[in-house]
Amino acid sequence: MVGYELKTAQSLLHARMEEALKPLDLTVSHYSCMFHLRLEPGISAAELARRTFVTRQSMNVMLQQLGDRGLVERPTRPESGRALPTELTAAGIRALDAAQGLVDEVERRMLSRLSPVETAALARGLAACVVALAE
Repeated sequence: MVGYELKTAQSLLHARMEEALKPLDLTVSHYSCMFHLRLEPGISAAELARRTFVTRQSMNVMLQQLGDRGLVERPTRPESGRALPTELTAAGIRALDAAQGLVDEVERRMLSRLSPVETAALARGLAACVVALAE
């Protein structure tokens, strides 16, 4: 029963985030990619794909789309090895800031019926579930 409720919450969260991001012409995957690029500029496309829960091929398409919009930049040739480090542009940072506000509002809505103590307990419980399943 807990797994079903968790999956339902995840599905609704994703749908509400997609709705919120639509005016910015961004998807949840775009947002997640840009979020991780802010945390770790230059991260490889393969690692971005893992963290964004998409295939490497999908990530390359997504990075091309974001690049075409001027939100990320990648060198045309790798400095060393095969990886093309990707970074947010100034426009990408502005778009991510706008997206973050929308995503934060969706999260506030999701947690609005929980007290701060319940919210903290939920976060701890979910983190413990992730650790248990990752082992």
